[in-house]
Amino acid sequence: MHEQRQRADALRNADKIVRAAIASLREHGPDVSLDEIARHAGIGSATVYRRFGDRDGVIRAAFQTYFAEEVEPLVLAARDADDAGRALTEALTAVVETLAAHHGLLRAAKVSGAFTIDIAVRFMGPLGVVLVRAQRKGEVRHDLIVRDLAAIVVMVLATTHPGDSDCGDARRYLALLLSSLRPSADELPAPSARPHHILDSSGAQEEIGP
Repeated sequence: MHEQRQRADALRNADKIVRAAIASLREHGPDVSLDEIARHAGIGSATVYRRFGDRDGVIRAAFQTYFAEEVEPLVLAARDADDAGRALTEALTAVVETLAAHHGLLRAAKVSGAFTIDIAVRFMGPLGVVLVRAQRKGEVRHDLIVRDLAAIVVMVLATTHPGDSDCGDARRYLALLLSSLRPSADELPAPSARPHHILDSSGAQEEIGP
């Protein structure tokens, strides 16, 4: 019984730390310290180190939790929607909006290596199903591929910055890019034969597939 209570306490503390990291990164930006996260959680720094190892460990856990709770449901809801074309644009809009609102977490996740191939695959997979359905109905251009959707999100997020608190730039360029999804007689140039990559802060590349 004592060991079960200790495990339950450890899980509760881990959850507090993760949620404190998400909140602190949103409030203070990507450079928030581990000590600040611990203070926000009401837990000693030693406990945080013992549970997660270092700041990057906290960031990875925070990003995974945030992605699972806030981003993935948006994509899965699009997969089950009746109107595939509308669902596709709404999912991309919702994903961009939530990621832009958590710009500090996103930047920290890239630096820590939390933005991994597994996360990218989870994001793109369900949207690929929506894309195919929308193409079959003639609602979006036939030559789009799944990695184009990921590229749209990445390009729009590149326009976010601390001075644009209401994400006006992100909304503008997302609307511009979404307009390019409409059916067109013009053919897109073929994509590179090389896999698409996400660059981390060190310049190392992670393959995210075609």
